Amino acid sequence: MEKKENNRTRWIHLRLSPVEYQKIFKAFSKSTCRKISEYVRKNLLDKPVVTNYRNQSLDEFMGELIRLRGELNAIGNNFNQAVKKLHTVQQIPEFKAWLVSYELERKILFNKVDEVKVHIQKMAEQWLQS
Repeated sequence: MEKKENNRTRWIHLRLSPVEYQKIFKAFSKSTCRKISEYVRKNLLDKPVVTNYRNQSLDEFMGELIRLRGELNAIGNNFNQAVKKLHTVQQIPEFKAWLVSYELERKILFNKVDEVKVHIQKMAEQWLQS
């Protein structure tokens, strides 16, 4: 069985204007090609180029969910710290201060949970209309 050599020994030099290069680079960025030379070679030789299609609304939704997840994690950490502090409380005034803090954290948590629900509902409505 003979081994077919794929060494590329020939060069083609090409000059582009900045606008032409940006157009090619933009198309290359949407493809799965690793290098711009691979992308251009496939186009010149009429080989198929696989491109990525992104759902912009889903990307925005995921960005928002990631942000909300971070906020919920921070609120959960604050809540855990407050509960740990409750276990060490030995006097009534400290307990009253903890209750005030707890109520504030609880309101923030429930507001964020409601915000997540609203975003999920919006995404579900968009998905059902598709």
